[in-house]
Amino acid sequence: MVALVLFCHESCKQAARADEWPTYNNDYKSQRYSQLTEIDAQNVNALREVCRLKVSEGGSFPPGLVVVHGVMYVTRPHDTYAIDAATCVVRWKYTYPIVQGGPNRGVAVMGDRVFRGTPNGHLLALDANTGRLLWDSIVGDSTMAEAVFGAPLAWNDLVFVGITGGDSSIKGRVMAFEATTGRELWRFNTIPTGNEIGADTWKLPASADLGGGGTWSTFTLDVSSGELFVPVASPAPIFLPDLRPGANLFTNSVVVLDARTGALKWWYQLVPNDTHDVDLSAAPMLYINSAGHRVVAAAGKDGYVHVVDRDSHQLLFKTAVTTIENEHGRPSETESRFCPSSWGGTEWNGPALDPSLKTIFVGAVDWCLLVKVAGDPKRYVFQPGSGPADGTLVKTRDDPDRPPSGWVTALDADTGKMKWKFHDTAPIVAGVTPTAGGIVFTGDVAGNFLVFSSATGQVLYKKNTGGGHSGGMITYDIDGRQYIAFTSGNGSRTYYGSPSPPSIVVMALDEEAHRASVQHHAQLTHGQQIYRENCSSCHGDDGDGGTGPALKGIRDRRAYEGTMQWIKDPKTKLMPKLYPKPLDEQAVRDVTTFIRTFSERDER
Repeated sequence: MVALVLFCHESCKQAARADEWPTYNNDYKSQRYSQLTEIDAQNVNALREVCRLKVSEGGSFPPGLVVVHGVMYVTRPHDTYAIDAATCVVRWKYTYPIVQGGPNRGVAVMGDRVFRGTPNGHLLALDANTGRLLWDSIVGDSTMAEAVFGAPLAWNDLVFVGITGGDSSIKGRVMAFEATTGRELWRFNTIPTGNEIGADTWKLPASADLGGGGTWSTFTLDVSSGELFVPVASPAPIFLPDLRPGANLFTNSVVVLDARTGALKWWYQLVPNDTHDVDLSAAPMLYINSAGHRVVAAAGKDGYVHVVDRDSHQLLFKTAVTTIENEHGRPSETESRFCPSSWGGTEWNGPALDPSLKTIFVGAVDWCLLVKVAGDPKRYVFQPGSGPADGTLVKTRDDPDRPPSGWVTALDADTGKMKWKFHDTAPIVAGVTPTAGGIVFTGDVAGNFLVFSSATGQVLYKKNTGGGHSGGMITYDIDGRQYIAFTSGNGSRTYYGSPSPPSIVVMALDEEAHRASVQHHAQLTHGQQIYRENCSSCHGDDGDGGTGPALKGIRDRRAYEGTMQWIKDPKTKLMPKLYPKPLDEQAVRDVTTFIRTFSERDER
């Protein structure tokens, strides 16, 4: 029991620290929001590359990045790196001796251990300080093409991991392992059979043996309720739905499990009886809306953001974030266009949230596919582990009239109403990250690192980094300096990238901008202290007003020097004169700088 408390304390502490990025999606709720403010709309053009580390000569590179105690952890299919997050210097590298390939989406870190999956279906625990292998547990059967591509999630002495490979007709499952020993504690089958809940949604019981229901990225957790939110992918075969009549639970679903026991609590299915390969591969996101309701947001390859009430399990809204066409059509012997399909919609990096703006941000791929059934589906032969289940009966090709592109969309978190959207000439697959600095950043598969105004969607910064983006986009603080780091150089079978060498790129403000930011932060800190001691009792803690007038919007009503002059010499007896004592010139300037942030927060 003592070990459980220690693990929980460490992992919860990590999730709360603004200077780190301790999990794939920063926090257990998968909001991806950073409270850091040094990099903002005013100084973002002063970003410079600090360091770069090439980790391979080529191949896919979609991992999420994790930073704990100044160390960044990143994975390749066989390799795990621990890197100094400020200099890109490699502290250690561990290579797992296998021949199987496949992408890897990152690690989980808890206490002094790093956890990752492997292409041959194993779960590893490494020493976070040295990279030494601590234990190696078998999760899947590699002879059946079962693999672990997604990033594990670690909490309370538990490590959660899922099986990938549903396209090859294996049956997906989610498991929990003891962090200290690697012992399996529970498992949940995402393709139910027999007396399991959901088995009756496979109207032909034998069709459940066709498989599917893998997991591709990572999970989400509510630490207060102990609920684990699992994104489950498509059923197999993906383009032959008549072979598997019924809703095909729990494919294309958010499945909610008791994290301690693996017991099913509830679920929401985005797309029943999938006909287009529009699975849910990204982790869902948790938040509380303005009405005080606990909700979950899921963005899948169907091209929508679904927001569901966690208590009633009812859909609150569903908003399209890419081109939707022929979504209810079924593949046939006549070639049909489906938008999105297979490579479209939201891939393995899901929605993010700016809680101060009540705004959801999500990236998506605009990619249509032409599909034709080229043979009799009854000829399909069940061969688990043999490759894509529909490969011999279905022909697909890209739509030559619609080149792939991408979207970044901002939605009202309460209503789903679109606030702004940005159309990119290249797909958006990488993580999307909002910050308290009023910016949101991501990257496209053409290699462009992009920074937007969170409020308006204006492109504030754009830089080609030399390689496609499809993985982590994170920010963290080391010694009072904010850094942004991302993966660059992804080449993959899904065309989400380029042949450039996979690399980690770290950026920060140049020295002049950093010094100015430090000085500005010191002013704000001092100004906030003065405001609380002398002003908040009349004007309110957040400038909302009280016995004195509201200060929100003061920047629009009065110039900076005019505000300073008013503080020095107020024209009303209701406001005390504080200058030149107890406030000197610098103190007046600092409190003026602080109160003008009230209007800045309103505008964002």
